[in-house]
Amino acid sequence: MDRNIVYPGSIPLDTDILNLNRNAMTAVGALTAAVLGSNVVVDGLACTPTSPASLTVNVGPGSITYFTSVDANAYGSLPADTSDQLVQTGINLQPASFTLATPSVLGQSINYLLEAAFSETDTDAVVLPYVNAANPSQPYSGPGNSGTPQNTQRIQRVQLQLKAGAAANAGSQQTPAVDAGWVGLYAITVNYGQAAIHGGSISIWPGAPLLNYKLPALRPGFSTVQVFNASGIFVVPNGVTAVRVTAIGGGGGAGYHSTLPGGGGGAGGMAIGVIDGLTPGLAITVTVGAGGAGLPSPANGNDGATSSFGAFLSGSGGGGGGGGTAAAFALAGGAGGIGNGGQYNFGGSMGSDSIAVACRGGDGGGPGQGKGSSGPQEGFSAVGYGGGGGGGGTSVGNTPVGYAGGAGAVGIVIVEY
Repeated sequence: MDRNIVYPGSIPLDTDILNLNRNAMTAVGALTAAVLGSNVVVDGLACTPTSPASLTVNVGPGSITYFTSVDANAYGSLPADTSDQLVQTGINLQPASFTLATPSVLGQSINYLLEAAFSETDTDAVVLPYVNAANPSQPYSGPGNSGTPQNTQRIQRVQLQLKAGAAANAGSQQTPAVDAGWVGLYAITVNYGQAAIHGGSISIWPGAPLLNYKLPALRPGFSTVQVFNASGIFVVPNGVTAVRVTAIGGGGGAGYHSTLPGGGGGAGGMAIGVIDGLTPGLAITVTVGAGGAGLPSPANGNDGATSSFGAFLSGSGGGGGGGGTAAAFALAGGAGGIGNGGQYNFGGSMGSDSIAVACRGGDGGGPGQGKGSSGPQEGFSAVGYGGGGGGGGTSVGNTPVGYAGGAGAVGIVIVEY
């Protein structure tokens, strides 16, 4: 930030004060650009019905930031500066109001557009006292004792304008286009015979550059974690436009064979990805895949179900382990699920094949997988997210009997923002 230098005893100049103001404006503008960028941004200026309701709307205090030249016109004795560009801010501290007219024809409606622009004007003209060198005790009135008033303030404001569209049959009326140099903020619809404007008559103009959240709502990196152990809805919080998601599918259940040990279930697939471009308030469906359930009678194990985060990414469930009643030497473990849509997509590990000669069921795939059993006992269910169930063992002898396998574990979806 530039600063003026003055010295004891030196004669103060008007440019000392003018440059001080310009330097302060330049510093604030640079900081504003660093925070908000150089595009138009509107804060506040909420458009609301009156209370009690009428055909008038109120526009609250607020501001507009606009990228423009430092000074389009001379600033006191400082020349105009149109070569240097700066983000400047127009501020309205007082509310404004606009009264709307209804259509005069039955069945017609009118759409109004409320638009805003950055405005800079010189104002507060007064006749200033000037030094009279010939008689310092009698100051001149205005420059050269002309009595001419001069502006004493350069103000920056939000200029607001209500623009009426053409009346047309209700439902076919059009909102007028935004004027060059302006930004649309709100569209307001009034119908024939309408006596008052309510909240439902006012809508935000598409693309209105409204500031939706403030600095305290912003979050540093992925500092918050929301874990879904069951299906639900993720609503994008204020200040969040990107999330990092991990989705793991449900694990497959182990197989159950009538006379052989069962194959272990496969682990669920996993996808990890950063999803950006989200809008605060957006509701995203989160599905958590169930693990493959245990079997009441001999059959191949049940597959695990897919876990997903909307349509963005997913991890499919692990396959069920081999089982049934057909003669076989050993039964295959289930296939692992696969990840889709993430920057990192992982296949779940396969379940282990059963070992008939050892009367041992196959282990499930993945961390926290179910252990296969040896001998006449059921397999163990998985305990870790997306793990496959362990296969049951068999009894020994000429007429072995198989035992049920364990269930696969449920999947999980983890959202960081």
